[in-house]
Amino acid sequence: MATETQTPPTGTSAAPQPAPIAAPPLAPLPSQPLVAYKDADAEMKVRVDKALAELNIKDSNSIIFFGARAQEQVTSISENMLEGVRNKDTGPAGAALSEMLSRLRGFKVDDLDPKNKPGFFGRMLGSANPVTRFIQQYEDVRKQIDSVSNRLDGHKNKLMEDIVKLDRLYDANLQYYHTLADYIAAGDEMLRRLDAEVIPALAKEAESADMLKAQALRDMRSMRDDLERRVHDLKLTRQISMQSLPSIRLVQENDKSLVTKINSTMANTIPLWKQQLAQAVTIYRASEAAKTVKEATDLTNELLKKNADMLRQANKDTREQVERGIVDIEAVKHAHAQLIATIEESLTIADEGKKKRAEAEKELVGLEASLKSALAQASARAQGARPPDAAPPAPPKA
Repeated sequence: MATETQTPPTGTSAAPQPAPIAAPPLAPLPSQPLVAYKDADAEMKVRVDKALAELNIKDSNSIIFFGARAQEQVTSISENMLEGVRNKDTGPAGAALSEMLSRLRGFKVDDLDPKNKPGFFGRMLGSANPVTRFIQQYEDVRKQIDSVSNRLDGHKNKLMEDIVKLDRLYDANLQYYHTLADYIAAGDEMLRRLDAEVIPALAKEAESADMLKAQALRDMRSMRDDLERRVHDLKLTRQISMQSLPSIRLVQENDKSLVTKINSTMANTIPLWKQQLAQAVTIYRASEAAKTVKEATDLTNELLKKNADMLRQANKDTREQVERGIVDIEAVKHAHAQLIATIEESLTIADEGKKKRAEAEKELVGLEASLKSALAQASARAQGARPPDAAPPAPPKA
């Protein structure tokens, strides 16, 4: 199975990465054929003879548990590993790793995008500074990441312990595989001896019609059948043991890959994540500084334009006033016209006054004559004399 490796991105400085846990390569399936006792070498014959010494063909328990001692080491290692699994109070390492990645993905760097403008309610309520919100969010996520990192570190230690235990389990299982071959050879050798020597001898003795001899023959044949079934079970167990060897290596390789992934995440992913966040903050601040510089430049240009416009207008107004005379010709014309109109109006008023005074004098003469006549009549009446004929009144002046 290929070993997963993590290569840091080009152009970035990664933290020192711990040395990967070396696991043995995936071993091929053992293909050692079963060897008969007569074809075995001297070393194997010693092991087979030892297995034969454990077998008592007349004891049913000896047949039933034949070969069970070889599995004790495998059982002991397996129970230790299961006990370690029961004592674990942490969840799977893959779940913690996925949780960390989801935390990192959930962190929004887009909040620092200078193109993002606050919404209507944000402008009305006065939204907080993006950098302040970003730092607060970073602190929350950092605490969560630290917690997950501690859990991952615990998972890594457990996985490293499992890798070592899987090595021991693999060696014990491989030894068990070879030991089963010795027990199977011993069982086959015992079956050969029973079929070739013991059972024929008992069958010959049973020909004497002795019931005990016949029962002994039946018991031996029954024991022989039990042993044959036990040897068959041992062969099946050997096949299963052979299949478990690559399975152990596969689990070990998966644990090793997961440890490598955890190391890469803690040594590369988290520091790179923090580095990218620092760059995002720096870029945002540079953008804000550029925006301020642009506003200052725009203000300078605007003041320069306004000052130029004001200078032109002020110069125009000043020169117009300087070039004007003390009195405008329009004012002189207006004064002249008003003067002439005043003189003419004065002459007209004087003529009308003379005319009205002449008419008033005429009316005064008439009024005076009328008054004299009235007084004369009044005096005549007072003396009893006929009043003189009054002069006719003067006709009214048209």
